[in-house]
Amino acid sequence: MKIVTVVGARPQFVKAAAGSRVFRTKHQEILVHTGQHYDPEMSDVFFEEMHIPRPDYNLGVSGGSHGDMTGRMLAGVEQVLLKEKPDALLVYGDTNSTMAGALAAVKLHIPVLHVEAGLRMGTLANPEEVNRVVTDHVSTLLFCPTESAMENLRKENLTSGGHRASVVGNIMYDSFLHFAKTEWKPGGITGFDGEPVTLPDSFYYMTCHRQENTYDDGPLNEILAAMDSLDAPTVYPVHPRNQVRARRLVAEKGYKNIILTRPVRYSDSVHLTLSAKKIVTDSGGLQCEAFFAGVQCVFVFDKVAWPETMVGNRNQLCRPEKEAILAALAREQEIDPSYRPFGDGHAAEKILAGIDSL
Repeated sequence: MKIVTVVGARPQFVKAAAGSRVFRTKHQEILVHTGQHYDPEMSDVFFEEMHIPRPDYNLGVSGGSHGDMTGRMLAGVEQVLLKEKPDALLVYGDTNSTMAGALAAVKLHIPVLHVEAGLRMGTLANPEEVNRVVTDHVSTLLFCPTESAMENLRKENLTSGGHRASVVGNIMYDSFLHFAKTEWKPGGITGFDGEPVTLPDSFYYMTCHRQENTYDDGPLNEILAAMDSLDAPTVYPVHPRNQVRARRLVAEKGYKNIILTRPVRYSDSVHLTLSAKKIVTDSGGLQCEAFFAGVQCVFVFDKVAWPETMVGNRNQLCRPEKEAILAALAREQEIDPSYRPFGDGHAAEKILAGIDSL
């Protein structure tokens, strides 16, 4: 079977690392990179480090409004599909690349396979939510990471027929387990001057990139002020679009307890997660990886992304306010080793079985 897989953003590269490794044992895969994450630090380095096959097509679509970007991606993917004539199209997650790929395929009557289906935040004000809902509703096969995602699809009447949707586990867990076993050489973490960063013996790990937290100085400064007041330094790899603001705030406010770095490789992020005292993030992926690692997380956002993680203070929803973040970090987590809502780390094999059913 010939499958076209569409990716465009860093979280999808992580998932594709696990998926392609398994799918290509039985099927021909054509990999399309939309270009949504165009910065080498957010794209090229991941393909190299994670041994993801080089894209067969790179559409070079980045920048612009949501509508402009999605439209150009849709047109580009359509041309690839007309040329390649695949048996199916596979997409991951909830980016503009995901929805564009799905729409291009369904209009050409090509089955759409959605990995990480059924996730909901409950508001269409979130652009990723729009992408999730549209993609799920046009997909032929829906691969859910959790039982709650499957329940969301049931509520939207997307599980009829008994075989369209299935719970396979979180494919991010596949990648996390793979890279957690690798030897870590932290020398690859660098500052903005290009010099290697020497990590302290004890540190917190933070990421912050969502528009809601970075649209102006207010929310980001509250988060930085909280981290700067902790009992150990915070390692903060900064997303390219947020670097100017983050560096300026750290300099203006005189924060001495925050270590700003360039974006890190996935293996670096995994091992930073495993080694951190606690984690503060607005990333959907990192909060899951913190859960996998058994490290307590504070999720700075106004909607729950992964309800399965919100148990025993293992992950706490928090406003971008200094005192609220510090209060959450002061709580201790409780871990139940028998609670494993994200599967067994073999999601890719279960997805492959679903693909074979076509």
